[in-house]
Amino acid sequence: IRLFVTLIKKTECVMYSTLTKSRLINVVLFACLAHFTLAQVVQSDRIEILLNNDNRYFEIALADQKGLYAYRPNGLSSLEIIHLDTALRQVWSGFLEHEKNYELIKAKTYQGNLYFLLRNLSLPDFLLLKIEEATGSFISHPIRNYLPFIPGEFEIIDKGCLIGGYFNRVPLVLYYDVKTEKPKVLPGLFNETGELNQIKVNDDRTFDVLIRSKNIERQQTIWIKSYDEDGDLLKNLPLEPETKKGLLFGRSIKTTNHLQIIAGVYGHQNTEYSRGIFIASLNQFGDQQLRYYSFGELENFFKFMKARREQRVKDRIERRKIKGKKLRFNYRFLVNELIESGEQFILMGEAFYPRYVQQSGLQRNFFSPSVAGPGYYQIFDGYRYTHAVLLGFDQSGHLNWDNSFEINDVKTFNLEQFVKIGSKGDTLSLLYVFENEIRSKLINKNQVVEGKTLNPLKVNTSLDRVGEGTTTMSKLDYWYSPYLVAYGTQLIESIVPGSGVTKRRVFFINKLRVK
Repeated sequence: IRLFVTLIKKTECVMYSTLTKSRLINVVLFACLAHFTLAQVVQSDRIEILLNNDNRYFEIALADQKGLYAYRPNGLSSLEIIHLDTALRQVWSGFLEHEKNYELIKAKTYQGNLYFLLRNLSLPDFLLLKIEEATGSFISHPIRNYLPFIPGEFEIIDKGCLIGGYFNRVPLVLYYDVKTEKPKVLPGLFNETGELNQIKVNDDRTFDVLIRSKNIERQQTIWIKSYDEDGDLLKNLPLEPETKKGLLFGRSIKTTNHLQIIAGVYGHQNTEYSRGIFIASLNQFGDQQLRYYSFGELENFFKFMKARREQRVKDRIERRKIKGKKLRFNYRFLVNELIESGEQFILMGEAFYPRYVQQSGLQRNFFSPSVAGPGYYQIFDGYRYTHAVLLGFDQSGHLNWDNSFEINDVKTFNLEQFVKIGSKGDTLSLLYVFENEIRSKLINKNQVVEGKTLNPLKVNTSLDRVGEGTTTMSKLDYWYSPYLVAYGTQLIESIVPGSGVTKRRVFFINKLRVK
């Protein structure tokens, strides 16, 4: 209260009576407390794992209320695993030995247990390892594969696993049954070139494979291929886009009333750039309805721009509308999530662009490789993200609201989801981690409840501090509701009374939630 009294005096406001001043202070105090309460990121627990200079950093696999696993390769034939509970206390740790000729591809959790997929470096075979959550004991499942392909997707199902990838640009999914120990390529695939969008395992034990490929009219569209738990084909149908439109990428979700929702991005039929969002609803009989929303129709899509630039863009859109024309925008847009929230569906994606830098040096002649001369050439310098976009739809596919969150400074060489969604009643919190900060924003549908706030990652004690610019590989991920985890590597500088400053390089995990 003394702080607010001082501020009021410094602004030389008219002095009210003691009662009026007291009420004013209470109002200001309440408003400020409400402000901090809205966006308070609570970091309840933290663990640090000491790294040596030659140590690789850890990855984590989250197992809901069974805790999480931190893991990393240890040499050529071993994996180090640390199992932590939900309070980030160690349950067990150890090293899992495997054959030398295998490399780790993916890790997943299912019903609390940890699964590793490894690939043979000289043969097209795989190795599936299951680690028991309670004891750390493991079971090994060799997968004899006769069709060499590049794996990229990995999902666990009750009867085994699904491995998705490409064979000469043709998408395929390998189904492996742990009881019969027999792999098979799922039927309805392996027909023509395309892009594997998603392997979606449903609550009823069925699963869907979404593939972008061409229909008989040579339009780019999304094919929905549905399978039962034995990998038998139940449904194989394409979405039917409008003329001169192509569907580029989609995500799927099934509802309790037998609806399947596919949402993603569309563009011109012969381009890789997105022009807007589509949402399709399919009933149990295969009837479908598609709706399209161009980026120019969204109320908050351009909020990441500076105010003057945003206004210029909106003015251009209005001028085109008056003339009965549409202003088309082309973006690279990564669709990340499609979730059901109450009676609505929320789609979240992120806009990005690739960046190239010019370098000088010797450049090979294309026609005469042995001839090299001075010149300039471009090299890929990673992806830059501009903003995340959220859209709320009803079950008929009508757009109810949209909002956005500016993403600053993020650079990555692998396209991945950065912004995560947390809920706080009707309010959604949007969060991402950059270096040593948790950046957040609160929205309620198309309204901004609170703008961007910055919260430093919590350290263990007041004597610790994070070395400037030393937080690397930092990520944010969902855990169990309402908790998330931030993790990465840091250089921690600690003040030791009587001994000066000590430094240590650590892999950290912070448990957090929005309160």
